[in-house]
Amino acid sequence: MPRIRSRRAGRQNAVDSYEMVDGAIRCKKGKGGDLLTKEEYEDCIIKVEFKLPHAGNNGIALRTPLGGHSASDGFEIQVLDSDGYNADQTAKGKPLLKPYQYHGSLYHCVGAKHGYLRPVGTWNYEEIEVRGNKIKVTLNGTKILDVDCDTFDRSQIEHPPKGLDHKKGYIGFAGHTDPVEFRSFKVKRLN
Repeated sequence: MPRIRSRRAGRQNAVDSYEMVDGAIRCKKGKGGDLLTKEEYEDCIIKVEFKLPHAGNNGIALRTPLGGHSASDGFEIQVLDSDGYNADQTAKGKPLLKPYQYHGSLYHCVGAKHGYLRPVGTWNYEEIEVRGNKIKVTLNGTKILDVDCDTFDRSQIEHPPKGLDHKKGYIGFAGHTDPVEFRSFKVKRLN
């Protein structure tokens, strides 16, 4: 199991934004940022369990450089209570999620299949496989994303992440102020 960095240089040091609670790593309410591994990874399989609060938002950072931001300088796989978030947006009269913002999506790029999250407050199991520029996400036993980033028409992506050009980088959690919990975070290198 990789160690999540306890200290690192750069503006993305989020060690103070997370806490250990009952054997899980939880983003502190109102805090956020990228909490990254000590080592860089290329091709790998990530297995993780997570638990979402209502409308909870976080992410899995992939190929993120030190000092960078997961969603713009690397890749981010969304970890989000999509239905709860949309319900809150509807109540506020605000726009709903775009397809690439739903849980399991490759943020800014492409949307995942929707409707496979377990109820809020229960543990979900997710596997993310990264091989070159091919990314697969399996949630609770169902493949919800299977993309080849080399096929993207970047002119159609409003904010193309720089991770499209990276072959390696740090992985970890991309907090967005909500108390999302993670446990059993395991990474297997494929190269």
